Amino acid sequence: MRYLSQWLSCGVLVSLGLLGGGPNGALAADLGPPPAPVIEAPAMPGWTFRFTPYGWLTALDGTQTVRGRSVKVDASFVDIVEESDTLVALMGDFEARYGRFALLADVVWSKIGVESGNIRSRTLAPGVTGTLATSLGLDIEMAIAEVGAAYEVARSGALAFDILAGARYWYQEADLSFDVAAAVDIGDLEVAGARAFARSGSVDWLDPMIGARVRYTVAPGHELLLRGDIGGFGVGSDFSWQAIGAYGFEFGTYQGITFSGVIGYRALYVDYVQGEGRSRYEFDMLQHGPILGISARF
Repeated sequence: MRYLSQWLSCGVLVSLGLLGGGPNGALAADLGPPPAPVIEAPAMPGWTFRFTPYGWLTALDGTQTVRGRSVKVDASFVDIVEESDTLVALMGDFEARYGRFALLADVVWSKIGVESGNIRSRTLAPGVTGTLATSLGLDIEMAIAEVGAAYEVARSGALAFDILAGARYWYQEADLSFDVAAAVDIGDLEVAGARAFARSGSVDWLDPMIGARVRYTVAPGHELLLRGDIGGFGVGSDFSWQAIGAYGFEFGTYQGITFSGVIGYRALYVDYVQGEGRSRYEFDMLQHGPILGISARF
């Protein structure tokens, strides 16, 4: 019995050693030291994109001069819709953002007509004699393209402040039609029936611009945007300014694309002049009105 007890004790000790109970156990040697914890690097922010097709219900208030003949324009969007034979527009805004930095683009193309109830003759330019009595109509085809960049310089909670810079390109073709019942030198105008037409041909220019905007997150998915800029500085136009206020609200997500409604108001003024006398072209105009759009962010 004594030998049997000693044999059992040795067997237990050997078993404990094989199972790794001791410091030199075979299983402990196989397992090795515990693995070091894995620390994942924070994810870098990526690009996000936002495209907003919109409608700008534009009113016009200012002076249009074509071939030295000037008219005063004062037409609301309703006036233009009711009295115009032509009203076509294509508008869209695009923004690509990476962290604090953003690239901006905006395009407006429109073709509108204003009838005699909302325009009236003004003093003719130097070198243009006589009067054309009642002005009958104004047709404008216009494209405005903006490109620029913005940088977030300050943020406090839900409020962010950006500075921006870029350029605004203008393209226009304007036709004035007049009643030719009064005596006037119309040698440089096109005459069709009882109307004389002053046609500008294509006119374009490029304005540098600088500005700022404020973005405020009212609630998750709801953002208020205020933007202002000035431009021209005699490089293209004499001067221009723009003010935009808009409110965006998310209403759904589909296949990773977040859709939002956009409502707001936009005002854009420019004072551009080229030429003198019979070749004078001037667009001294404020365009303003509500904006309505749908934004897609991805």
